[in-house]
Amino acid sequence: MTDSTGSLASPDRLATAREQFLCTEEVDSGSVRKTILASWSRSRTHQVAADHVVTPFVEDPDLETPLLQSASAVLDGLQDKLSDLAVSVILTDDQALVLDRRTEDRPLERYLDRVQLARGFSYAEEFVGTNGIGTALEGRQATAVFGHEHYAENLDTLACAGVPIRHPISGQVLGLLDLTCWRKDAGPLLLALAKATAHDIETEMTNQVGLRELSLFSAYLRACRRGQGIVLAVNNDLVMLNDHARQLLVPEDQAALLARAVEALNTQSDRSLSMDLPSGARARLSYTPVSSDVGPAGGVVRARLLQEPEVVAARADSRQPVLPGIVGTGALWARACHSIGRFARDRKWTVVEGEAGSGKLALSRAAHSAATAGAPCEVVELAGGGEWETRVREALRKGLGSIVFRHLDALPAKQQRALAEVLDEARLDARVWGVATVSEGRQDGLDADLMRHFPTSVSAPPLRHHIEDVRALVPFLLAQLGKGPLLHCSPGALQLLLRNEWPGNVAQLRRVLRTVVHTRRAGVIEPEDLPPECRTVVKRVLNPLESLERDAIVRALLDADGNKSRAAHALGMSRATIYRKIRDYGIDIPS
Repeated sequence: MTDSTGSLASPDRLATAREQFLCTEEVDSGSVRKTILASWSRSRTHQVAADHVVTPFVEDPDLETPLLQSASAVLDGLQDKLSDLAVSVILTDDQALVLDRRTEDRPLERYLDRVQLARGFSYAEEFVGTNGIGTALEGRQATAVFGHEHYAENLDTLACAGVPIRHPISGQVLGLLDLTCWRKDAGPLLLALAKATAHDIETEMTNQVGLRELSLFSAYLRACRRGQGIVLAVNNDLVMLNDHARQLLVPEDQAALLARAVEALNTQSDRSLSMDLPSGARARLSYTPVSSDVGPAGGVVRARLLQEPEVVAARADSRQPVLPGIVGTGALWARACHSIGRFARDRKWTVVEGEAGSGKLALSRAAHSAATAGAPCEVVELAGGGEWETRVREALRKGLGSIVFRHLDALPAKQQRALAEVLDEARLDARVWGVATVSEGRQDGLDADLMRHFPTSVSAPPLRHHIEDVRALVPFLLAQLGKGPLLHCSPGALQLLLRNEWPGNVAQLRRVLRTVVHTRRAGVIEPEDLPPECRTVVKRVLNPLESLERDAIVRALLDADGNKSRAAHALGMSRATIYRKIRDYGIDIPS
C-alpha cells in the first residue's frame, strides 16, 4: 500500500532501515518514504523512546465538544459495518488526545490498551514518535503508517491511517479520525475508508452548526479580511471578537461594545453610531445585519477609535497607597504592605520573603519611611561578602532608624552565626527596626539563633499574583525612568503586559520599560515597541542562551506575519522544532 508521498518498502527492508536510523541516523532514502523519514527525525529531536510507549494521560478529557457531537452518529454507523473485522475506530482532538475508541476485536483491544492507545492518552508525535495519529496532525494531511514505519518498536505489529478533521468554514483542524488494525490485515482501502469517514464527520458538522451560524461566521470572516480594525459578531447564542478587538480594548470596553451590538440585533438595517467607552475612549460603530436562508442570523459590528483611552495611569485604582512610594492595590500586595507597615511601627524585626524582583527592598524602604520619616535607613548588602559587620555595628551603635539586611540567605552558615552574635551583643534598642530580605523558600534554612531576632515575617507576592497592578506600575515606573509625562501605554501594549507571567516580577517589568524608553522617548508605547519577551508567556526566568533563542523566534514570526513555516525556514529549523519552541516559550503571535 502507498500514500501520496511514495511507495511502501517491504517489512524486512523497513525493519533494517529503522534499526540503521536509530544507530547512525543514516538511511538510504529509497528504503523509507520521505514523510516517514522526516517523522523519524522529529521523533529523535523530541527524544522519544524507541523501545516502549510512554504518553501523558488526561483523566477527564472534555467530551462535550462539537466535534464529538457531530462524530458520534458517524462512528456508530462505521462501528456496525466493521463489527466482524479487527479494526479500531479512533477519534482524537487537534492535540492527538484520544477522545473515543471503538474496537470490537478483543485481542486488538487488549493490545491497544497495552500500548496506551486509549481514551485520555495522547498519541502526539512528540510523545510516541511516528504514528498515524501524531504524524498526520503534524503534517496536517492524511497519513498512513505501517508496521516498522512506527518509531516505537512495540507498535510495529499495527497499521494505522489518520485523517485530520477540519471546521467546515474556517478550515481549522479540530481533530483526527484514525483507523488502526493489525499490520498483516492492512489493505489498500484503510486510508480511503478513513478519508471517507472524516468527510462524513465534516458534513455532519456543517449540518449541526446550522445555516444561521454559518452565515454569521462567513460575514464575520469577510469583515476581518477587509482590514485590521475592530470586528465583533453576535447573535442570541454566539459572540466573536477578532484579535484586534482583544488587543485594543480593555474588558470593560469590550463588554460595552457587545451590549450595544446586542441592542442593534432588534433592527434589520445598517446602523452607524458613536459611543463613549468606559476607558475614556470614543468609538465609531458600523452595524450590519446578517441574514440566512432560514431568517436573521445576527449582526457584524466594525468599530474604530475616534479618541484614544485615557492614559493608563488614570485607570489605576484611586485608593490611596498603603505605604509611601508604593503603588498597587491587589489584595495580596495590599496585605503585605499593611503587615510590614504595622511591624515597622511596632519595631518588630521582620523577614521579607519573596521571589527575585518582587519588591522586597521597596517594601522595606517604604515601611521605614512610613514609620520613621527623616531617620536614616541603612541597607547592608550581604551577598558577595564584603565588610558587612562594621556597617551593622555602626548602624546599631547609632540606635536610630532602620537596618535592611539585604539577601540574608546569601550569608554562609558560619557568618549567619556571627551576625547572630553581633545582634546578641548589641542589646537592640527599641528605636532601631531591622528587616531582612530572603529569597522565596529560603527562610526555613536560616540559622535558628539568628532567626530569634526576626520574630515576624511578610511574603512579597510575585507580580503574577497581583497582575492587575501592572496598570498602575507602568506609569509609576515610566515616571521613575524620567518619561512619565512624555510617554504612556496604548491599550494594545498594556494587554500584552497584562498577559505576561513576569517570572522576573517588577524588576523584569522595569527592565522592559527601560528598554522601551531607549527607543521611544515620547508619545504612545505600541505593541511593536515592546521587546520580544512580552510576546511570550513563560513561568520561569530564561538563561541568556534561551532568551536569545526566544527573541530570534519572536522576531522571525513577526517578520513572517505569524506564519510558522516561513519563520522556521528563515531560522533554519524544522517546522516541528519551531512548534515545540513556541510551546516551550509560550510565544503568542497572532497569525
